Amino acid sequence: MSATVIDGKMLSVSYKEKMKEQIVELEAKYGRKPCLAVIIVGEDPASQSYVRGKIKAAAFVGMDSRLIELPATISEEELLRHIADLNADGGVDGILVQLPLPRHINSNEVIEAITPMKDVDGFHPMNVANLWLGLDSMVPCTPKGIMKIIETSGINPDGKVAVIVGRSNIVGKPVAKLLLDANATVMIAHTHTEDLKAITLQADILVVAAGSLGLIKGDMVKPGAVVIDVGIGRNSEGKLSGDVDFEGAARVASYITPVPGGVGPMTITMLMENTIECFINRMHSL
Repeated sequence: MSATVIDGKMLSVSYKEKMKEQIVELEAKYGRKPCLAVIIVGEDPASQSYVRGKIKAAAFVGMDSRLIELPATISEEELLRHIADLNADGGVDGILVQLPLPRHINSNEVIEAITPMKDVDGFHPMNVANLWLGLDSMVPCTPKGIMKIIETSGINPDGKVAVIVGRSNIVGKPVAKLLLDANATVMIAHTHTEDLKAITLQADILVVAAGSLGLIKGDMVKPGAVVIDVGIGRNSEGKLSGDVDFEGAARVASYITPVPGGVGPMTITMLMENTIECFINRMHSL
């Protein structure tokens, strides 16, 4: 068996092309475009790269964006003032603060300072609570992108066993809830799980977001499983790779996402979708 490689780049472009049309219609209806504000603190190269990708995607779909670049020495109080200004700004629909933040700033305080109606990351406690309660919420971008990948690949999670390797608030926990909502039977494992292989071999859908390069080998994948690799880092040769041994897993899986070019592009595309959603919700509430 050789897995079908899911092209996240191509999938993201098809979604963004539809968003272009939607934004033209929204501007005609409401007199302005959705607007995303992105705050970056400091000059971390990885964060700078991620932010550039987000601003570029906003331009591609035709929405407005604002980039607020702040020094790493900024105080938490001053950063919170910037967020308060954006919360009050009627022309801003989505607010994103690029993580990680410098050590002297409490990330939780910053996330909680963003009004839930403009929380495009879906990290605010109110959005997290609503997601778990099954109420309307802003869904975090990576889990939302994973579900779109599964859906557009023609895979129905209903009745399937889904194993998530990773328990972060950003990916592992929310994607577990989304798969539960799609009627999958869900198990959450992690790097401390005893006999991880015995667990992953039960997975019809295997989502790996452990932040541990090459953790999942080919012999840990159930034949015919769908494998979604969220991890990204550089291996000993300096090559970008994920949490899954791609070559080994691709020999037994039915579908697999590559790294790079799998989940990453869809994460940014879902950020655009969330911004549009925030815009529409705000327009309806006025």
